[in-house]
Amino acid sequence: PLQLLQPKTVPKRLRTSERKPREPQIPRSLIKEIFRHFVKMPVTRDAFKIVEKCSERYFKQLSDDLEAYAHHAGRKTVEAADLEVLMRRQGLVTDKMPLNVLIENYLPLEYRKLLIPVAVSGNRLIPSK
Repeated sequence: PLQLLQPKTVPKRLRTSERKPREPQIPRSLIKEIFRHFVKMPVTRDAFKIVEKCSERYFKQLSDDLEAYAHHAGRKTVEAADLEVLMRRQGLVTDKMPLNVLIENYLPLEYRKLLIPVAVSGNRLIPSK
């Protein structure tokens, strides 16, 4: 005689994901756009993968250094002064090349307005240099 088949009982899985949390990453398109802007020539896929890894490592080290500077100062927030000290230690900001000049040379106008506060009155800039 045929017996009715009984469905197997499968243990229920917990709804928690077993994946470890991923660190946020810089979008590949942004890295590619910035790199192409400065290189101004074609880049192979293999070379771009190396550039991507290097940029990830650079920004990881940059953020660790900024965190250490803020911690050393007894703060929980990174300030603009921390970034300027870091850029000075890297040799990007010097007495001959201040941070404002770097901002004016490399950032678009909408970011410059945010980083360098300037009020415009008529044809005059306030504060005047």
